Amino acid sequence: MVALRKNKVLKGTFQIIILVISVFLINACSLQSNTNHQSPPKKDESLKANKPNTPLKWKLPISIPEGEFFKVGGWLSDDELVYITNNKQTSTLYRYQLSSGKSKVLFKSEYPIGDVQISPSKKNILIQSAPSSYEGKITIIDVQGIEKYSQIITSYQLAFEWNPYQESQVLITKFQEDWTFQVLLVDYEHKTTKELSLPQPFLKWISKDKLGYLNWDNNQQKLFAPLMIRSLGDASEQTIFPKVFQFSAFKNMMMTITVNTQEEKKANYSFYDQKLHLIYDFTIPQLTKFSDWLVPFYDFNEAKQQFITLRPLKSTEADTYNEGFQLVAYHLSSKKNTVLLDGLDNEPIALSPSGDVCLYGNRFEKIIDLRTKKISNIVKE
Repeated sequence: MVALRKNKVLKGTFQIIILVISVFLINACSLQSNTNHQSPPKKDESLKANKPNTPLKWKLPISIPEGEFFKVGGWLSDDELVYITNNKQTSTLYRYQLSSGKSKVLFKSEYPIGDVQISPSKKNILIQSAPSSYEGKITIIDVQGIEKYSQIITSYQLAFEWNPYQESQVLITKFQEDWTFQVLLVDYEHKTTKELSLPQPFLKWISKDKLGYLNWDNNQQKLFAPLMIRSLGDASEQTIFPKVFQFSAFKNMMMTITVNTQEEKKANYSFYDQKLHLIYDFTIPQLTKFSDWLVPFYDFNEAKQQFITLRPLKSTEADTYNEGFQLVAYHLSSKKNTVLLDGLDNEPIALSPSGDVCLYGNRFEKIIDLRTKKISNIVKE
């Protein structure tokens, strides 16, 4: 009797276990069936998910309307750039739309155009042409080709710096053949030109009325110089960093390049806000030259708060280095970095306004889609 009762208990327990497992399997199948029959994602969400890997439909290479391609001047928007062609002793500046493949004449120069600089807002273009070896003609136009300013300056060489805080102002440094210089502040909206008394020729806008410069000692060859800030209002100045190798100023931000104190074979890149609070810093391998260091090309995108540079794989002498450069993006917000491409040459780069694409090459003759990593030629090789 005891054995029979035990068998009945075991049989009942076994039936309960089978029942529980069956219920579980039925619910699981029902859940799977519901999941499989869910409505597909909306079209907009699907497109948004695929957008980062969707190749851009560019009309490249450019079909040059007239003359020979000289160089690309920079970005007007994510879909438009400007380029220069030469025809004998004359030059033409074109506006090119990547999506349609259409070129539009913006400016014709009776003299060779040496360079163009697009303003920070992308609304104006500064054109430098050369009437003679000792003259430079400065012309400023808007993006429709309407002239706003023109002046011929006696000089051997010129350097320019737009004021991103007040775009009607441009600093023009003119050099003579013996490298003596003069700094002019041009306000092309008000048609004024003012000579500034400054100890150094290469200047950056730190704010609307303040300039930054490295105060090099002309009597001694040194690797570092104090970074100074001078007010245009009262001519007061102050030293903000005692030893800097190179620096750049972006709107509301400054970057310095120094030697890493713990690893002298590496360069230290530091980013500061307008109150000189450190935002972010990183180190990269350093390539030495005969009297200083090689600083690889770089650019900064304000929209993404992203700094990109060409980074060598190791520290060594620049003349013997042949291992290529990585294109690396440093994200100031997240404090992270991403290797975008490997094996590139150290050549100029220029980010588009969105930061998704960049021009690349000594004449900006290539374009890189940073999302798909595709490199395209802007003109036929």
